[in-house]
Amino acid sequence: MSPHITPPRRRLGVAGAVLASAALVVSLAACSGQASAENDGSSNGGVAIAAHTNGVGTPTTIQVTTVAKIADELPAAVKSSGKLVIGVGALPAGFPPLAFTGDDQKTLTGSEPDLGRLVAAVLGLKPEVKNATWDNLFVGIDTGATDVGFSNITDTEQRKEKYDFASYRKDELAFTVLKKNTWEFNGDYENLAGKTIAVSSGTNQEKILLEWKTKLEGEGKTLNVKYYPDTNSTILALNSGKIDASFGPNPGAAYQNTQSASSANPTRTAGTYSGAGASLQGLIAATVKKGSGLDKPIADAINYLIDNGQYAKWLKAYNLTNEGLPKSEINPPGLPISNQ
Repeated sequence: MSPHITPPRRRLGVAGAVLASAALVVSLAACSGQASAENDGSSNGGVAIAAHTNGVGTPTTIQVTTVAKIADELPAAVKSSGKLVIGVGALPAGFPPLAFTGDDQKTLTGSEPDLGRLVAAVLGLKPEVKNATWDNLFVGIDTGATDVGFSNITDTEQRKEKYDFASYRKDELAFTVLKKNTWEFNGDYENLAGKTIAVSSGTNQEKILLEWKTKLEGEGKTLNVKYYPDTNSTILALNSGKIDASFGPNPGAAYQNTQSASSANPTRTAGTYSGAGASLQGLIAATVKKGSGLDKPIADAINYLIDNGQYAKWLKAYNLTNEGLPKSEINPPGLPISNQ
């Protein structure tokens, strides 16, 4: 199993951009590309987290109790259906650790569908996870075929014209360094002076990094930005000392750290930065059709999980604790249209 740094997200906060290479996902998790996953991930009264992840996550069974008061907030049609249809836009390749087909070749696993399963348990509904392409995920929400999207979807003001949001993770970028490297990113672009950083072209993180480079050059300082054609090339450059760090989506950094832990060159996260930039903390949110009435029960279910410790266990299972939120909010400030 080779270490991996997640390739770039799509610019403008689009979630599906944490896509891994198809070849790696096939070897790692036997991705089958199926359209839906019938396995609800539950057993013995609990919800199975990180099941069939082949080391991407730590398998954990989390006990969840149905909360009648929250379930009663559901729209009548959803409550009477007895199920919560959860949409994930992970076709064709999947994007570990967030969503991919497991090593049993049928279970859609990863942090995103697993949170959907936990929310369904609080609501007393059977989770039905549907895997689709990124575009078809939104088609499903638009048509009502999908109740909610859990797919690393960034909260943006433009998307609020069609969707309601319930936040559940920070949208973070991360600097990945070799574990032996003691450098830390402290949130100030000034401590990047003299560093050589790899980033993927055409991404939000490239935009941020180039802005910092311009500022430093205006102060007579340097920031060297490097580009590599693929993940393996970036890893080799990091291992050989050609670059000091790589800059990309935090979930990819978490995955790289997990996969490299027992290798000759383990990595760690040296610091994070909001995917929305300096003025706003970017947020990842459960996404429902505007006016559907699902935003409040889903936010309340997430807050129940936060308050009762299941949320922290879910984050820990996927090494995403640094993206935790103190509270789920309905339609919090999103990425401005001018930044997209």
